[in-house]
Formats: sequence, C-alpha cells, structure tokens
Amino acid sequence: MRLVVFGLPLLVVILNWLWPLPLPLGMKGIAAALVVVAALYHYWSRLSSGSIFAPEFPRPVIILFNWAFGAIAFLMLFQIALDIGALLVALITWQPVRIPVAARAGVGGLAGMLSAIGVANALRVPPIRDVSVTIPGLSPAFDGYRLVQLTDMHISRLFPARWVRAVVERTNAAGADMIVVTGDFIDGSVAMRRADVVPLAGLHALDGVLAVPGNHEYFFDYTDWMQHLSALGFRMLLNRHAVITRGGARLVIAGVTDQSAPAHGQTGPDLAAALAGIPAGAPVVLLDHQPGDAREAAAQGVALQLSGHTHGGMIVGLDRLVARGNSGFVSGRYDVGGMVLYVSNGTGLWPGFALRLGRPSEITRFTLHAG
Repeated sequence: MRLVVFGLPLLVVILNWLWPLPLPLGMKGIAAALVVVAALYHYWSRLSSGSIFAPEFPRPVIILFNWAFGAIAFLMLFQIALDIGALLVALITWQPVRIPVAARAGVGGLAGMLSAIGVANALRVPPIRDVSVTIPGLSPAFDGYRLVQLTDMHISRLFPARWVRAVVERTNAAGADMIVVTGDFIDGSVAMRRADVVPLAGLHALDGVLAVPGNHEYFFDYTDWMQHLSALGFRMLLNRHAVITRGGARLVIAGVTDQSAPAHGQTGPDLAAALAGIPAGAPVVLLDHQPGDAREAAAQGVALQLSGHTHGGMIVGLDRLVARGNSGFVSGRYDVGGMVLYVSNGTGLWPGFALRLGRPSEITRFTLHAG
C-alpha cells in the first residue's frame, strides 16, 4: 500500500510530466532527484525525530517540504487528467496521442500555485467562527453562555511559540465564559515542545480552561503530557465531568479520552464514567476528540458534542474520503438524534500534510441559547 501511495505519484510526475519536457537531460535528472527527495518527506521526518508526526527541521524547510509534497500530489492528479484527455482526443480524431508542452507547463504552474495557497491557508492564525446552539433544558441563567473551542493545534516546529501566542491572544479576546480544547495539542515530546507550549498558560476564561487529549498526545509520552498540560492550567477531563453553576442552574461539561488510547496501554473513552453522578436535568456538553461515536453520545442524552480530529478534510473533495473514516462526520454542524455535533476544521494542522483549500482553520465561539 505504501508503495502505491508514494510510488504512483513519482511515476506519474517523473515519467509522464517531467521526462517529456524539452529540457536538458542533466536538468531533468536534478529535477527528478528533487521530486524523489520531496516525496520522501515523511521518511526524513522519521529520521529527524523518530516519528513521522514531528519533523524536527527549521520551519522554512518544513514549509518547503509541505509545498513540494502538495505540488507533487496536485501535479499527479492534473497529469492523469491530461493523459486521459489527450487519449480521448486521439481516439476521437484518430491521431497519435499528443500533449503540448504548454499544457504540461500549465498544469505544473497550477499545481505549484494551489499548493502554495494551501500551505499559506494552513499557517495562518485562524479567525473566530461564531456558531449559535439552542439547547433544550438549558436554564435561562446560561442563555448567551459562550464557549470557545480550540482543537488540533499540533504545536510543532511548523506551529511554534509565536503562532501559539497569537492564537492565545485571539482566543482571550473572544470573551469566552469557558475555553475548551478537544485534543491534538502537540506533535512532539514534552522536551521537544516545552518552550512552544508556554503561551498556552496565558489562556483564561471566567469558568476556566477544560480539555481532553487527542490521538497525537498518545504518540508522545502521554502521561508526561497530561501532567504538563495540567501544570499549564488545563483541567483535563479524562472520562470525567465538570459542573458549571449560575445560581441554582447547572451545566455539565464532560470529556472522554481518545479512541486510540487502548492501543497505547491507556484507558479508552468511557462515556458512562464521564457522565456518572451528573446533576439530574442538567444539559451536557461533551468534549470528544474524534466525532465517530456521536450517535452513542446522543443516545446517552448529550445535548452538544464538540469534536475535531478530521481537520475538516483539509481540501474540498478529500473531505469526502475523510468523512468515510469518521462515521460520515467531517466538518461543521450535524443533527445526530436530537444532539448537535460540531466538528471543527481545527486551529492548526499536522505538519506532515499542512494544506488547506476550501476548509479553513478556525477558533470556534459557541453561544448557547435556552430552548
């Protein structure tokens, strides 16, 4: 499978696109070598840190790798489309298959441009996205309550301390009653990311900052990260809940661990444990990194589930494939058995494929209304 994923783009780009171009042989050889180097980005990442999820290169190098990797992917698709188009024209006109040099140059330029736009979109500090949710049974005391969600920051060499600081400043300015983080804080160990996560301690809201882990926390010293994030001021809801009060009114914020936990020797998500002992009649907001179990949460009476993990599918078209791996949920708002599920596109992005086209990053501000 890995041979197909990485070998097919190389064959298409080098043999079908690059080699037919009227360039000197030496230049073609150099270009082909650069394509191979770019296509092996995740191999170099593993060599740099021991994990494909944490490329430990200077930020400009990671940006360049992401651009080149994206350009190769787009160019493969465009060249295949050119090949099919040229074949159809040849069959219709009963002429030899021909692809003009200008067409090859055009798709090459388009692939490079789209990849550059995609990387630029991924690297920005996200805007605030406002979402209103009406919750049955919510006390009027909580009408207008504001939750701000961060998720999938993937703090890394690509999203370093200065980016985190800007995200924190924008989040604090959103006027949240509570800030929640639905996992994938980091890519890297505590030692690797210690300085980059420091600005997270600056997050503040009236009712505090609550969080759950994502799958990437389990890839890097999970126990150390839970302790370190707690020290930074996060209340980690590991199959637990918190009760927020306004006078005699109550709102429950529950959280579960990630589906990947058992594979790493940790406790998996346990919604029953998270909801055990909640006040009768209090609406529940659930923090669950992955959206796939939303139907189970709805069956347990959860009013609102906040998730991430999918990055919104990153690219229009690709989002349909991502949805298939997440029970059909990939981006935005869903009505699931009377429960509202919101799947954020994410605040940051995994540095192994940092492109966004049509699926923008976000800091999500929810305003709750009594229903």
